[in-house]
Amino acid sequence: MEKLEQILNGLIDDVANFGKKLIVAIIVLIIGRILIKWAVKLLTKSKFSQKNDKTVVTVLSHFITAGLYIVLCITIIAILGIDTASVITVLASAGVAIGLALQGALSNIAGGIMILVLRPFRVGDFVDIAGKSGTVTDVGIFYTVLTTGDNKVITIPNGTVMGDHITNYSVKDTRRVDLVFNVAYGTDIEKVKSLLLEEAVKHELVLKDPAPFARLSNHAESSIDFTLRVWAENKNYWQVNFDLLEAINKRFAAEGIEIPFNQLDVHVVNDQK
Repeated sequence: MEKLEQILNGLIDDVANFGKKLIVAIIVLIIGRILIKWAVKLLTKSKFSQKNDKTVVTVLSHFITAGLYIVLCITIIAILGIDTASVITVLASAGVAIGLALQGALSNIAGGIMILVLRPFRVGDFVDIAGKSGTVTDVGIFYTVLTTGDNKVITIPNGTVMGDHITNYSVKDTRRVDLVFNVAYGTDIEKVKSLLLEEAVKHELVLKDPAPFARLSNHAESSIDFTLRVWAENKNYWQVNFDLLEAINKRFAAEGIEIPFNQLDVHVVNDQK
């Protein structure tokens, strides 16, 4: 009976000690999370963030957050009395298996690092990645997030981002607007060229240098095609594009220039004898 009492007392002491450790661990977890959020917030508002572009700050904040949470987890394990050396050894032994199982995740992490180093785009840039177009709103450890013009959110793995073609429309201050206009065969070529250049020069957002360009560019099956090229500031690209389409369509109508439909000439051979 006395031995059983000793065992129970020992068990109660162990539970009490573990309970104390558990309470301390919970407190450390709560305080740790608050401190991590505070540290990341401090980073985003620091002079370093002001001197560097938003993409670098965003990616670094994700990596720092992950690193701090790993440290917090190890600290909590130590508080609970679990041998951290054993835990680290087990994790190291399982590293190969985890690496094989998480090849995609590791490639995404590597992609995130490459984005941080090479910076093919920045947060706020309008890009085309893997056939998806949108504005970069976030670059995380694993994913890059785009927001489309119609407010859809597209999440692309960083491994895919760095393994595919990237078109960045926001890097340069100016952008060329290319428009093609189809007119009927027999239309005065010089008149069409002159008309296109007049409408381009009239638009206040079209840059004077480089000068607008208009030439006959193709003989199609049912039309002759003219290419108009003008330069505009990047922010004005779509306004110039739509304004010129509308203005030139109205000018064609006013000048009587025909915009042809697809047509097919059929020749009937009468072989009656």
